[in-house]
This record gives sequence, structure tokens and C-alpha cells, in this order.
Amino acid sequence: MVERSVVSSTFGAPLYKKVKHKLIEAIRHGEWKPGDVVPSEKKLCERFGVSMGTIRKTVDELSAEGFLIRQQGRGTFVATHNQDRYLFAFFHVVRQDGYKEFPKVELVEFEKTKADAYAAAMLRVEAGSRLFRFVNKLELGGAPVVIDEILLPEHLFPGLTEKKLRARPATLYQFYQEDFGVTVVRTLERLRAVNADAFKARLLGVKVGDPLLQVIRTTLSFKDQPVELRHSYVITHEYEYCAEPVGAS
Repeated sequence: MVERSVVSSTFGAPLYKKVKHKLIEAIRHGEWKPGDVVPSEKKLCERFGVSMGTIRKTVDELSAEGFLIRQQGRGTFVATHNQDRYLFAFFHVVRQDGYKEFPKVELVEFEKTKADAYAAAMLRVEAGSRLFRFVNKLELGGAPVVIDEILLPEHLFPGLTEKKLRARPATLYQFYQEDFGVTVVRTLERLRAVNADAFKARLLGVKVGDPLLQVIRTTLSFKDQPVELRHSYVITHEYEYCAEPVGAS
């Protein structure tokens, strides 16, 4: 039975959490793409062998987290990227009192480069493959707080230029989706403490050697394809990293 497969995949979790996990996996693997309507609640009940109440609780939570969007009279759709979803699901730097704001982003560098062994392994491309590299400075509360160094495989973003990147009217992930058909579904992250080098110290207005939080993020699309390798450097005097990944529960 379908319900048995749901239970075995997430043993010990509440039933609606198990269904939620399966729905997220279906989205990640491209069964329903951004903008697609998902099956009716009745069909989802039949698919997973659960009650209408369980499905409604699952859909409610996925809607609140930005995976799904309900439209009155039209149905429930897989969400596309926008500023609110980016801020809720993918931007985790908050002021120490918990306040979160959308950052002001400045493109600092843009160039073409080639993948070294580390980048190749993280992005699952051949060593020497062509990449785009760019650096963004993010301001919060009127002051620089974060530096993002980002690597993208050129074959996934054909025609990307510095001009297009500067002119983008939306978040990076919305830009990836709308201009290149690359949809960010989830991220994998590791954190460590590092010291500021001269380049980062200059951009962030700190001293060389000052402590920074480094966040290493691999960004994944459907079927867990890596599409971005990002190294972020965060000043933590007044800010902290608070990650609550969508769908992790």
C-alpha cells in the first residue's frame, strides 16, 4: 500500500509530516514543476492512503513555507521564486534580536574561470570545466554584513553576462529560474569560523584577521543537481546565522 511506503520512509514522524516529505520529494524530482498545479486533495488522499484532514494539514504547512501556493477557484500550484520566498527559505542572516530584512546587494566582481578539483567535486562537473564566478556584497541596516562568492557552471547558465546580472530585477534564485530555467529546490550548508583576508576586510570594513562566519552552500535543483557553489562570509558582531530549512522537519 502507498501508506506503508510513506511510513517506512520517515519512521516515527507524525503522519502529515511523512506525507509532506513525500510531496517535497516529488517536487524536488520534477514530478511537478514551478507553476504546475498539483493534484486535488481528493487525489492526494488516494495516492497516499490518508485522510482529507491529513492532506489539508500537509498542504497548509507547505503553503505557509512557500512550496505551494493556493489560488481561489484555480487550485494549488508549485511555487515559483520571489523575494518573500528567498527571505523566508534561503536567507538566514538575522539581527541578534531576531529581526530579518531583505539585503541590499551590490555586485563587486564578475569573471569567467575554470573549476579546480574542489569546485568540480562540489558542482559535479569535470575539473577544468568553465564556470562563472561573481562576488556580491550584502548590506543590512545600511552597513556591509555579508560577502557572497558564487560559482555557477557555464553550461547551466548560457549567455550570462555581468550586464544581465547587474540588471536583474529580482532575487538571484528568481533570476536563475526565469532567465535560465534553473529552479533552486534546496541547499546543503556547512559552517566554520575563519579570519578575514585583505579583500574581505576591505569590503566588510573590518580588520585583516578579524573573525568571520563562513557558510559553504551547495545549491541544488530538481533531482539534487548542483547548480551553485557559494561561500558566504558573515560579520557576527550584531548578526547571527539562523537556519530553519524548508521541509527539514
